[in-house]
Amino acid sequence: MLLAALAAALAVSAACDLERPSGAPGCTRAAVDALPMNAIQVVGTHNSYKMAIAPKEMEQLRKANAKAATELDYSHKPLTEQLTGGARQLELDFVYDPEGGRYTTPLFRKVVPDTTPYDLAPYARPGLKVIHVPDVDYRSVCPLFVDCLKEIRRWSKAHPDHVPILIIMNLKQDQLKVPGAVKLLPFDAKAMDAIDAEIRSVFPESELITPDKVQGRHATLREAVLAGGWPKLGAARGKFMFALDESPGVVAVYRGARKSLEGRVCFINSPNEDSPAAAYLTLNEPVELQKRIRDDVKAGYIVRTRADADTYEARRNDRARQAAAFASGAQYVSTDYMQPDVRFGPYETHLPGGGIARLNPVQAAR
Repeated sequence: MLLAALAAALAVSAACDLERPSGAPGCTRAAVDALPMNAIQVVGTHNSYKMAIAPKEMEQLRKANAKAATELDYSHKPLTEQLTGGARQLELDFVYDPEGGRYTTPLFRKVVPDTTPYDLAPYARPGLKVIHVPDVDYRSVCPLFVDCLKEIRRWSKAHPDHVPILIIMNLKQDQLKVPGAVKLLPFDAKAMDAIDAEIRSVFPESELITPDKVQGRHATLREAVLAGGWPKLGAARGKFMFALDESPGVVAVYRGARKSLEGRVCFINSPNEDSPAAAYLTLNEPVELQKRIRDDVKAGYIVRTRADADTYEARRNDRARQAAAFASGAQYVSTDYMQPDVRFGPYETHLPGGGIARLNPVQAAR
């Protein structure tokens, strides 16, 4: 299978847009669809749900913690606009709120009572709430996880030929050490089951790329990935892959006593490449981890890395990290700047050569 995947990759032009093949020699739909889905490279967004902190709240935050204010000074457009603009990886972070109402009165709205209006009514409903930093950076383009998923699926149904989209998730449960901050609920086994349930309430099985589907008849998920078990791009079009981007202790709760991830919707950020559940890895430092990322991509894993972080690159128009991210071969390269922030300058992140999806440079070089 690996030899077949390599042969397919070699038959496709490195300049080919894999989502919209031109039909030219080396860029036909048939040749592109014969590639494994891990042969792609696309751009996605970091904290895709995040709205800007309201000006008066940002002013208060800057007085209290200037460094945090600088790092949180970014925002994104609605999810539909990001997808239409070419994002093929999204990040949705959430808190656990099974009864509803826990996050309806953010602390910063009490500290700054004349802040910019924001509709908090959705937070009264039960379910996972999409929030970056509870009480402080709480404004989201889609407050309810289920509503975010419904919006994404609507876009997908209108664009069924899109390459597989990765949705990564952080689980917010670390308590904010500020007097009066809301108490966060832990993601225990019941909460982990709720994540799968909310995803399945929106996406039918036919639209999901799950660990079980990749593992197939192999003994472990890792074994399947190393044997080239990812679906072909043609079969993965219009589908979604979910992954928990979390620490070893958190993903261990999600995995439970399973040998790999049997029955689960989500892949996990594997603690290491030797885990039976290893298939997806978050490796966010493409300069320092360049060799590891390239080796993991060559082995068959799917990797997400970041082109920029904490507004640093945008403020300095520094593209070294971005270049390293693309060169690493990571399939999903995340950014906060699919468009420039006019306050900072011209920095933005797009695939080298343009297009929505290109042949992974590590695959292309083999």
